Amino acid sequence: MRRPTFHISALPFLGILLLAFPLQAQTPGEDLQRVDRLLAEPEALNLEQGEVARLQIQVVDAQGQELDLPIRMTGPRQALQIQGDQVRALSVGEHMVTATLVLPPDAAMEPLQLQIPVVVDWPPVTELTMEADGDQLFQGTVVRHRVQALHSDGSVRPGVRPQWESSDSSIARVDAYGNVEARGTGQVTISASFQGVTTQRQHQVQPLPAQDLEVDIQVDEIRTGDVVQLAARVLDQAGEEIHGLPITWGFSWDAAGRDIVAPGATGQIQDDTFVAQVAGEYTLFASVGPLSSRVTFEVDDRDVVHDVALLGQGRVSREHTSDFWIWEGVDGRDWALTGSWGADGWTYLWDVTDPAGMVKTDSVQVDARTVNDVKTAPNGRFATLTREGASDRRNGLVLLDLSESGRLSIAATVDEGLTGGVHNAFPTDDYVYALSGGEKYVIIDVADLSTPRIVGEVQHEDCRIHDVWVHDGLAYSAQWGCGLLVYDVGHGGWGGSPESPAFVSQIETPGGRTHAVFPYYQEETGTFYVYLGDEIIGRRGMAWGGQPAGPYNPGSDEEMVPEQTAGYIHIIDFTDPESPRKVARYHVPEYGSHNIWVEDDVLYQAYYEGGLRVVDVTGELRGNLADQGREMAVFKPFDPYGFIRNAPMVWSAMPFKGRIYMSDHNSGLWSVELEPRDDGRPVS
Repeated sequence: MRRPTFHISALPFLGILLLAFPLQAQTPGEDLQRVDRLLAEPEALNLEQGEVARLQIQVVDAQGQELDLPIRMTGPRQALQIQGDQVRALSVGEHMVTATLVLPPDAAMEPLQLQIPVVVDWPPVTELTMEADGDQLFQGTVVRHRVQALHSDGSVRPGVRPQWESSDSSIARVDAYGNVEARGTGQVTISASFQGVTTQRQHQVQPLPAQDLEVDIQVDEIRTGDVVQLAARVLDQAGEEIHGLPITWGFSWDAAGRDIVAPGATGQIQDDTFVAQVAGEYTLFASVGPLSSRVTFEVDDRDVVHDVALLGQGRVSREHTSDFWIWEGVDGRDWALTGSWGADGWTYLWDVTDPAGMVKTDSVQVDARTVNDVKTAPNGRFATLTREGASDRRNGLVLLDLSESGRLSIAATVDEGLTGGVHNAFPTDDYVYALSGGEKYVIIDVADLSTPRIVGEVQHEDCRIHDVWVHDGLAYSAQWGCGLLVYDVGHGGWGGSPESPAFVSQIETPGGRTHAVFPYYQEETGTFYVYLGDEIIGRRGMAWGGQPAGPYNPGSDEEMVPEQTAGYIHIIDFTDPESPRKVARYHVPEYGSHNIWVEDDVLYQAYYEGGLRVVDVTGELRGNLADQGREMAVFKPFDPYGFIRNAPMVWSAMPFKGRIYMSDHNSGLWSVELEPRDDGRPVS
């Protein structure tokens, strides 16, 4: 876990596009005529992960004389961080920095480029630590041992396969995966070595005191996706229960008359729980040394599918739609805001009281290329618009006064400290948490809407940030490769406040693309879950890599090809904020996840070209929810008059008064509802 840092100012990291040298107002034409080539010093970089090196680019003429012309350096954002002429290695592998000669708009020549190879290796391992699944070894049992390899800065080396060794294989032997089988009694030492570093663990193997084993599992009315707690009783010769002995679990599956063939994984055992992915007849096995026991039970289909009824659409076909928000106004009517993407800063107000007849009642234009995010405060007093791509590069946050029914008026604009672009914001009744340039979020006091004041901020090391959500005094932020970061921003229990946030915890997710966050308390189990979404634009390396971007008909601006996406939802058990752990996921491989909403144990997932996904998230969660029959409904908003025709691209979804609203990137605002089932089950 990275140590938290909290500071006021930092050098902006501009992601993929950085300037290595200051741009000049005008490039001298005579120098451009003399350009011959670009030179790099050094010609290639070999770095360790986390290392920073200087990379200088020169523009020279045919005689090798340096010319004073601007250069732009770019690199893969997840792999290399470029600031000025400094390159920081983020990800192990072979990468490329591209240096490009910056040309004025009227230049007749093609931009000159140079590619500089960058090879990033792991730093040396300096320490190994060993843990075992049990504290003791008993004759006849098998205990899994695991090794963690650390670098000098405390970071963890993934995928380590150490060399295992037992000091006496007649007492205990160990396989290549750290499984230690106790064969005799006595003292034995288990060793693991990697890159010249060794760690050891001693065991005193005892005779097995167990004489009997009983499986003790409650398995009445089990459906796919239900979590079964694994429990067994180990008894000695007198029939007394023995605690602390390692129990090994396994299972088998039978179709039990169903017309299906066994899939690759019908169920999953994790953290002393079992969850069935497929309906059928299951037998759970428990073993301790030579003792074994079993229990067989039936698992039924989850059976939660609902039909979906289309209620209406607020079509936007001349531009891309971004985020939206819906609320009940002070007049008792229902209203929605929609932003726009790459469309000159427009935001629209809709009366959606009748979802079959959504009507635009007002609009506002701000200086921006994109209004990426729109939200209203819980009390409906004001709304926030985020600005990116302003003409004067002074982006920022716009506060809208919502006191007049059906009308939008700008109450204030905040741009100080927000000039790098505001991608997302989260309003409470009195504060707004606004992202700044993808680096941090600032905290703005909006008690007086006309005079907002920046009172605090959170910038955690060099972590990039994409989303923030505040719940019960804790701010949860999605921060790409840094995963989920949590700060106390007022009454969260760690002494923080909006003026002085306090670090709580961090958890990283596989893939390093943490993009969206939604915290949710599940009353049924008393579990606090945090839903984290990846965002991956493009499908490089996957079997379905996607069709190249551009028009279907080359040379035409019509019939554009929609983007393809990847990524999924990580589900984190955050009940203990200081020890969060990933327990489940929602993963539909053909599509990519975007914004998230959970309400009344139902997940409303915007899944880009995968449409709206409505998912049952009742009970304890384990495994991949998409494989367990938990999907209640899917709706893909095909529109033959959309900005890209018949190309669903759901950006956000939100339940409201028994209906589901969603914004689609290519076709505007939609409303649907789940129809009641014939068996009388409610929607949620």
